[in-house]
Amino acid sequence: MASLQGKTLFITGASRGIGLAIALRAARDGANVAIAAKSSVPNPKLPGTIHTAAAEVDAAGGKGLAIKCDIREEDEVKAAVAATVEAFGGIDILVNNASAIWLAGALDTPMKRFDLMQQVNARGSFLCAQACLPHLLKSANPHILTLAPPPSLDPKWWAPHTGYTLAKMGMSFVTLGLAGEFGLRGVAVNALWPRTIVATDALNMIPGVDVPRCRKPEIVADAAHAVLVRPAQGFHGQFLIDEEVLREAGVTDFAPYAVDPSKPLLPDLFLD
Repeated sequence: MASLQGKTLFITGASRGIGLAIALRAARDGANVAIAAKSSVPNPKLPGTIHTAAAEVDAAGGKGLAIKCDIREEDEVKAAVAATVEAFGGIDILVNNASAIWLAGALDTPMKRFDLMQQVNARGSFLCAQACLPHLLKSANPHILTLAPPPSLDPKWWAPHTGYTLAKMGMSFVTLGLAGEFGLRGVAVNALWPRTIVATDALNMIPGVDVPRCRKPEIVADAAHAVLVRPAQGFHGQFLIDEEVLREAGVTDFAPYAVDPSKPLLPDLFLD
Protein backbone atom coordinates (compact mmCIF):
# COMPACT_ATOMS: atom_id res chain seq x y z
CA MET A 1 0.00 0.00 0.00
CA ALA A 2 1.84 3.04 -1.27
CA SER A 3 -1.03 5.51 -1.41
CA LEU A 4 -3.38 7.33 0.94
CA GLN A 5 -6.15 7.44 -1.65
CA GLY A 6 -9.53 7.40 0.02
CA LYS A 7 -8.04 7.61 3.51
CA THR A 8 -9.31 10.24 5.95
CA LEU A 9 -6.78 12.27 7.91
CA PHE A 10 -7.50 14.51 10.90
CA ILE A 11 -4.58 16.96 11.11
CA THR A 12 -4.24 19.53 13.89
CA GLY A 13 -2.63 22.87 13.17
CA ALA A 14 -2.83 22.23 9.44
CA SER A 15 -3.61 25.73 8.25
CA ARG A 16 0.08 26.36 7.50
CA GLY A 17 3.62 25.01 7.85
CA ILE A 18 4.35 21.34 8.43
CA GLY A 19 0.70 20.46 9.04
CA LEU A 20 -0.34 21.96 5.70
CA ALA A 21 2.55 20.26 3.90
CA ILE A 22 1.45 16.88 5.29
CA ALA A 23 -2.13 17.63 4.23
CA LEU A 24 -1.08 18.51 0.68
CA ARG A 25 1.07 15.40 0.31
CA ALA A 26 -1.89 13.26 1.33
CA ALA A 27 -4.17 15.26 -0.97
CA ARG A 28 -2.01 14.38 -3.98
CA ASP A 29 -2.95 10.75 -3.32
CA GLY A 30 -6.64 11.64 -3.25
CA ALA A 31 -7.08 11.61 0.54
CA ASN A 32 -9.75 13.31 2.62
CA VAL A 33 -8.23 15.83 5.01
CA ALA A 34 -9.83 17.56 7.97
CA ILE A 35 -7.97 20.80 8.64
CA ALA A 36 -8.45 21.31 12.38
CA ALA A 37 -6.98 24.62 13.50
CA LYS A 38 -7.82 27.95 15.16
CA SER A 39 -6.96 30.12 12.16
CA SER A 40 -10.32 30.92 10.61
CA VAL A 41 -9.46 34.52 9.66
CA PRO A 42 -6.21 35.86 8.16
CA ASN A 43 -3.41 36.87 10.51
CA PRO A 44 -0.97 39.49 9.14
CA LYS A 45 1.93 37.77 10.93
CA LEU A 46 0.98 34.18 10.03
CA PRO A 47 -0.48 33.64 6.55
CA GLY A 48 -2.95 30.84 5.94
CA THR A 49 -6.33 29.86 7.37
CA ILE A 50 -8.35 26.65 7.62
CA HIS A 51 -10.26 27.83 4.54
CA THR A 52 -7.22 28.52 2.36
CA ALA A 53 -5.70 25.20 3.48
CA ALA A 54 -8.86 23.25 2.61
CA ALA A 55 -8.94 24.96 -0.79
CA GLU A 56 -5.31 23.95 -1.40
CA VAL A 57 -6.16 20.36 -0.45
CA ASP A 58 -8.99 20.38 -2.99
CA ALA A 59 -6.74 21.86 -5.67
CA ALA A 60 -4.10 19.19 -4.99
CA GLY A 61 -6.56 16.38 -5.67
CA GLY A 62 -7.95 15.62 -2.23
CA LYS A 63 -11.08 16.62 -0.33
CA GLY A 64 -10.53 19.28 2.30
CA LEU A 65 -12.73 20.04 5.30
CA ALA A 66 -12.09 23.29 7.18
CA ILE A 67 -12.87 22.96 10.89
CA LYS A 68 -12.26 25.78 13.37
CA CYS A 69 -10.98 23.96 16.45
CA ASP A 70 -9.00 24.94 19.53
CA ILE A 71 -7.54 21.62 20.69
CA ARG A 72 -7.48 22.92 24.28
CA GLU A 73 -11.29 22.72 24.29
CA GLU A 74 -12.73 19.23 24.73
CA ASP A 75 -16.12 20.10 23.24
CA GLU A 76 -14.52 21.65 20.14
CA VAL A 77 -12.32 18.59 19.55
CA LYS A 78 -15.27 16.21 19.92
CA ALA A 79 -17.33 18.34 17.53
CA ALA A 80 -14.49 18.48 15.01
CA VAL A 81 -14.06 14.71 15.08
CA ALA A 82 -17.82 14.23 14.70
CA ALA A 83 -17.88 16.61 11.73
CA THR A 84 -15.04 14.70 10.08
CA VAL A 85 -16.80 11.37 10.53
CA GLU A 86 -20.05 12.82 9.22
CA ALA A 87 -18.31 14.20 6.13
CA PHE A 88 -16.09 11.24 5.28
CA GLY A 89 -17.53 8.22 7.11
CA GLY A 90 -14.65 7.62 9.51
CA ILE A 91 -11.07 8.51 10.44
CA ASP A 92 -8.01 6.50 9.42
CA ILE A 93 -5.19 8.77 10.53
CA LEU A 94 -4.62 11.34 13.27
CA VAL A 95 -1.66 13.69 12.86
CA ASN A 96 -0.89 15.58 16.08
CA ASN A 97 0.95 18.52 14.57
CA ALA A 98 -0.39 21.50 16.55
CA SER A 99 2.17 22.82 19.02
CA ALA A 100 2.93 25.96 21.03
CA ILE A 101 6.49 27.18 21.58
CA TRP A 102 8.25 29.61 23.93
CA LEU A 103 12.02 29.27 24.00
CA ALA A 104 12.97 30.99 27.24
CA GLY A 105 14.32 30.17 30.67
CA ALA A 106 12.23 29.82 33.80
CA LEU A 107 12.48 33.46 34.87
CA ASP A 108 11.43 34.66 31.41
CA THR A 109 8.48 32.30 30.91
CA PRO A 110 5.13 33.86 31.86
CA MET A 111 2.78 31.27 33.38
CA LYS A 112 0.27 32.09 30.64
CA ARG A 113 2.82 30.84 28.08
CA PHE A 114 3.72 27.83 30.22
CA ASP A 115 0.07 26.84 30.55
CA LEU A 116 -0.57 27.33 26.82
CA MET A 117 2.27 24.97 25.89
CA GLN A 118 1.12 22.23 28.26
CA GLN A 119 -2.50 22.56 27.15
CA VAL A 120 -1.79 22.51 23.41
CA ASN A 121 1.13 20.12 23.19
CA ALA A 122 0.71 17.18 25.57
CA ARG A 123 -2.90 17.60 26.66
CA GLY A 124 -4.07 18.50 23.15
CA SER A 125 -2.37 15.48 21.62
CA PHE A 126 -3.93 13.20 24.25
CA LEU A 127 -7.38 14.74 23.81
CA CYS A 128 -7.32 14.42 20.02
CA ALA A 129 -6.19 10.80 20.29
CA GLN A 130 -8.92 10.07 22.83
CA ALA A 131 -11.56 11.53 20.50
CA CYS A 132 -10.25 9.84 17.34
CA LEU A 133 -9.45 6.38 18.72
CA PRO A 134 -13.00 4.97 18.65
CA HIS A 135 -12.97 5.65 14.91
CA LEU A 136 -9.35 4.65 14.34
CA LEU A 137 -10.06 1.26 15.90
CA LYS A 138 -12.59 0.66 13.10
CA SER A 139 -10.09 1.56 10.36
CA ALA A 140 -8.32 -1.05 8.26
CA ASN A 141 -4.93 0.64 8.74
CA PRO A 142 -5.07 3.17 11.59
CA HIS A 143 -2.22 5.53 12.42
CA ILE A 144 -1.53 8.19 15.02
CA LEU A 145 1.54 10.24 14.10
CA THR A 146 2.71 12.94 16.50
CA LEU A 147 5.32 15.58 15.73
CA ALA A 148 7.45 14.98 18.80
CA PRO A 149 11.12 14.22 19.56
CA PRO A 150 12.71 11.07 20.96
CA PRO A 151 12.34 11.21 24.77
CA SER A 152 15.39 12.58 26.55
CA LEU A 153 16.30 13.36 30.14
CA ASP A 154 19.55 15.11 29.19
CA PRO A 155 19.65 18.41 31.14
CA LYS A 156 21.11 20.22 28.13
CA TRP A 157 17.67 20.05 26.48
CA TRP A 158 15.83 21.08 29.64
CA ALA A 159 17.89 23.86 31.17
CA PRO A 160 17.44 26.51 28.42
CA HIS A 161 13.63 26.20 28.18
CA THR A 162 12.11 23.88 30.77
CA GLY A 163 8.53 24.84 29.89
CA TYR A 164 8.85 24.08 26.18
CA THR A 165 10.88 20.91 26.68
CA LEU A 166 8.30 19.63 29.17
CA ALA A 167 5.54 20.32 26.65
CA LYS A 168 7.28 18.61 23.72
CA MET A 169 8.51 15.65 25.79
CA GLY A 170 4.95 15.44 27.07
CA MET A 171 3.87 14.72 23.49
CA SER A 172 6.61 12.08 23.28
CA PHE A 173 5.45 10.36 26.47
CA VAL A 174 1.82 10.47 25.32
CA THR A 175 3.02 8.69 22.19
CA LEU A 176 4.86 6.11 24.29
CA GLY A 177 1.83 5.42 26.45
CA LEU A 178 -0.71 5.23 23.65
CA ALA A 179 1.60 2.98 21.64
CA GLY A 180 1.79 0.62 24.59
CA GLU A 181 -1.97 0.67 25.07
CA PHE A 182 -3.18 0.53 21.48
CA GLY A 183 -0.28 -0.87 19.46
CA LEU A 184 -1.34 -4.44 20.21
CA ARG A 185 -4.83 -3.52 19.03
CA GLY A 186 -3.46 -2.67 15.59
CA VAL A 187 -3.04 1.10 15.84
CA ALA A 188 0.34 2.40 14.65
CA VAL A 189 1.15 5.06 17.26
CA ASN A 190 4.47 6.72 16.45
CA ALA A 191 6.31 10.05 16.54
CA LEU A 192 8.21 11.93 13.85
CA TRP A 193 10.80 14.67 14.31
CA PRO A 194 12.95 16.62 11.82
CA ARG A 195 16.72 16.17 11.73
CA THR A 196 17.14 19.89 11.01
CA ILE A 197 15.15 23.00 11.79
CA VAL A 198 12.28 23.43 9.35
CA ALA A 199 11.44 26.81 7.85
CA THR A 200 7.84 27.62 8.70
CA ASP A 201 5.99 30.91 9.05
CA ALA A 202 5.96 30.46 12.81
CA LEU A 203 9.76 30.29 12.74
CA ASN A 204 9.84 33.91 11.62
CA MET A 205 8.48 34.86 15.03
CA ILE A 206 11.53 33.35 16.77
CA PRO A 207 14.47 35.79 16.64
CA GLY A 208 17.93 34.62 15.67
CA VAL A 209 17.08 31.64 13.43
CA ASP A 210 18.96 31.68 10.12
CA VAL A 211 16.19 30.54 7.74
CA PRO A 212 18.54 29.82 4.78
CA ARG A 213 20.12 27.10 6.96
CA CYS A 214 16.79 25.32 7.37
CA ARG A 215 14.91 22.74 5.35
CA LYS A 216 11.45 23.10 3.80
CA PRO A 217 8.34 21.57 5.41
CA GLU A 218 8.07 19.16 2.49
CA ILE A 219 10.79 16.92 3.96
CA VAL A 220 8.61 16.22 7.00
CA ALA A 221 5.55 15.79 4.77
CA ASP A 222 7.29 13.22 2.57
CA ALA A 223 8.57 11.36 5.63
CA ALA A 224 5.11 11.41 7.20
CA HIS A 225 3.64 9.99 4.00
CA ALA A 226 6.22 7.18 4.00
CA VAL A 227 5.21 6.36 7.59
CA LEU A 228 1.45 6.58 7.07
CA VAL A 229 1.31 4.21 4.09
CA ARG A 230 3.02 1.47 6.09
CA PRO A 231 0.97 -1.43 7.49
CA ALA A 232 -0.09 -0.44 11.00
CA GLN A 233 0.00 -3.89 12.52
CA GLY A 234 3.16 -4.36 14.60
CA PHE A 235 4.42 -0.83 13.89
CA HIS A 236 4.20 1.28 17.04
CA GLY A 237 6.24 3.07 19.68
CA GLN A 238 8.82 4.34 17.18
CA PHE A 239 10.48 7.75 17.45
CA LEU A 240 11.31 8.38 13.82
CA ILE A 241 13.56 11.02 12.25
CA ASP A 242 12.47 12.44 8.90
CA GLU A 243 15.82 12.01 7.15
CA GLU A 244 16.21 8.42 8.33
CA VAL A 245 12.68 7.54 7.20
CA LEU A 246 13.36 8.92 3.73
CA ARG A 247 16.74 7.22 3.43
CA GLU A 248 15.03 3.93 4.26
CA ALA A 249 12.50 4.75 1.53
CA GLY A 250 15.32 5.19 -0.99
CA VAL A 251 15.86 8.96 -1.00
CA THR A 252 19.53 9.86 -1.52
CA ASP A 253 19.40 13.51 -2.63
CA PHE A 254 18.26 15.87 0.12
CA ALA A 255 19.41 19.09 -1.56
CA PRO A 256 15.92 19.93 -2.92
CA TYR A 257 14.61 20.07 0.64
CA ALA A 258 17.08 22.78 1.68
CA VAL A 259 16.04 26.43 1.65
CA ASP A 260 19.58 27.20 0.46
CA PRO A 261 21.58 24.07 -0.46
CA SER A 262 24.84 26.03 -0.23
CA LYS A 263 24.38 26.68 3.50
CA PRO A 264 25.20 24.26 6.33
CA LEU A 265 22.03 23.01 8.01
CA LEU A 266 20.94 23.82 11.56
CA PRO A 267 20.24 20.68 13.63
CA ASP A 268 16.88 20.64 15.38
CA LEU A 269 16.41 20.64 19.13
CA PHE A 270 16.54 17.42 21.15
CA LEU A 271 18.80 15.53 18.74
CA ASP A 272 22.47 14.77 19.40
